[in-house]
Amino acid sequence: MAKSAVARVATHEVAAAKESFAALLEETLGSAQGLEGSVLSGTVVAIDGEFALVDVGLKSEGRVALREFGGPAGKAEIKIGDVVEVYLERMEDKNGEAMLSREKAKREEAWTALEKQFKDNQRVTGVIFGRVKGGFTVDLSGAVAFLPGSQVDIRPVRDVGPLMGTPQPFQILKMDRARGNIVVSRRAVLEESRAEARSELVANLKEGQVLQGVVKNITDYGAFVDLGGVDGLLHVTDIAWRRINHPSEALHIGQNVNVQVVRFNPETQRISLGMKQLEADPWEGVAAKYPVGAKLKGRVTNITDYGAFVELEPGIEGLVHVSEMSWTKKNVHPGKIVSTSQEVEVMVLDVDPTKRRISLGLKQCMDNPWSSFVEKHPAGTELEGEIKNITEFGLFVGLPGEIDGMVHLSDLDWDRAGEEAVQDYKKGQMVKVKLLDVDIEKERISLGIKQLKKDTFAESAGTLKKGEVVTCTVTAVTDGGLEVTVGDGVPGFIKKADLSRERTEQRPDRFAVGEKVDAKIAQVDAKTRKLTLSIKAREVEEDKQAMAEFGSSDSGASLGDILGAALNKAKKKKGDDE
Repeated sequence: MAKSAVARVATHEVAAAKESFAALLEETLGSAQGLEGSVLSGTVVAIDGEFALVDVGLKSEGRVALREFGGPAGKAEIKIGDVVEVYLERMEDKNGEAMLSREKAKREEAWTALEKQFKDNQRVTGVIFGRVKGGFTVDLSGAVAFLPGSQVDIRPVRDVGPLMGTPQPFQILKMDRARGNIVVSRRAVLEESRAEARSELVANLKEGQVLQGVVKNITDYGAFVDLGGVDGLLHVTDIAWRRINHPSEALHIGQNVNVQVVRFNPETQRISLGMKQLEADPWEGVAAKYPVGAKLKGRVTNITDYGAFVELEPGIEGLVHVSEMSWTKKNVHPGKIVSTSQEVEVMVLDVDPTKRRISLGLKQCMDNPWSSFVEKHPAGTELEGEIKNITEFGLFVGLPGEIDGMVHLSDLDWDRAGEEAVQDYKKGQMVKVKLLDVDIEKERISLGIKQLKKDTFAESAGTLKKGEVVTCTVTAVTDGGLEVTVGDGVPGFIKKADLSRERTEQRPDRFAVGEKVDAKIAQVDAKTRKLTLSIKAREVEEDKQAMAEFGSSDSGASLGDILGAALNKAKKKKGDDE
């Protein structure tokens, strides 16, 4: 009886102990289960290969990969005895060890801090450590954020390498803890800093101030330079004293340059910059350095329709006008005479330091073919040349020395009008000409074709005088009068009113071609090369002479008797002459 009682007591005590242990274990496990998903402090008790063994006060330690104790781009630095924060994922894994994570612990800590900074609109510090589609990954003290490519910098960045692995400030644009999504921007920070720098720079900006900047963009008319928050325009004409056709010849994007503020408008905040202003002006004393008449050598830098620019020294250029390029090549594009970068000899024709202009001549350094032509061919020389061109005022004939002379319409034929005579000539035809005159300054040579023949009118007209009675031969009968020739063929005309003293006899049809008539020369016109004659004037003159010689009607003689006597005398004289 006593024995069974003892057994029962023992059994009861054992059961009680089991219940107490179970309760204790349940309490312990229950509290431990509540720790899952939280951050705990633990001690590194061992390092085994690639893992660290961490004791967080549970029934078993947990393993954490060593890589989780380093940064995204750093190396793990941990030793036995270090106290670390870890995240408890599960009490036990399949090996009976606690599942711990250092990365998740850092992430939880980081998220808490980042949420506060995001709420307070504060900047955060991070490190770009990886590249993903559309942007980059950034470590924000354990939390991984996404940096879009458009948010890296204010302007496109070709190489992000120098930015990676370096702590720098970022602005959080978006946070979603449930999805673990953070979007940051480096550009927002730079723009804010840029705005601050811009305000400070603009407030202290003055004309003449020398600043350092970076070439931001290049256009056809100049380059935009970033002065640190504000841009200024560096015009192509202000880059250098020498001629620059395009800014890219002297600058490239990203280049650091020293510039001077040439003009600044506080209202529009437009800034004009210059680089050449920081160098000595080569135009100072240019008149003494390049006197008029001096011959120099230079390099052709630019060719235009109106001439070519020649560089005499860096920053000093002169213009050779197309009219000063060749003695003989007229109306030719300058590009057919010189080429870019060609070295040429030029003469200084004019210097204007105020307008920064130097006029140069290319042909002045060559022999003047007009002077050479005059030395070899004096006036009166007969030449032969090809008709180069026919214009409304004459013929241009090629002459020795690659120069042209002109035969004016009035010098084509003695007897015919120039408009008629020019029809006998064609371009390319070889003709003989006579040198009439040379004007070296105006580069003109006057030629003549008619001068190769005798001027029959001048020779004959030289013996004919106004008032003289001559015998004419009728060559044509017109309604207005008679066309006649005198002597060796000098042309003349008798008007209808001058055909007779009697009005009834003033009829051209009374005469026939080839008939000879006597008429008085009324006018010798050297310009029209014609004689004006009058039968009427001859008859009146004869009447006066008859009246004077044979008496007047007042003495009793009739007019018929007087004229009859004069006529008989004239016939007798004519018979004697024959």
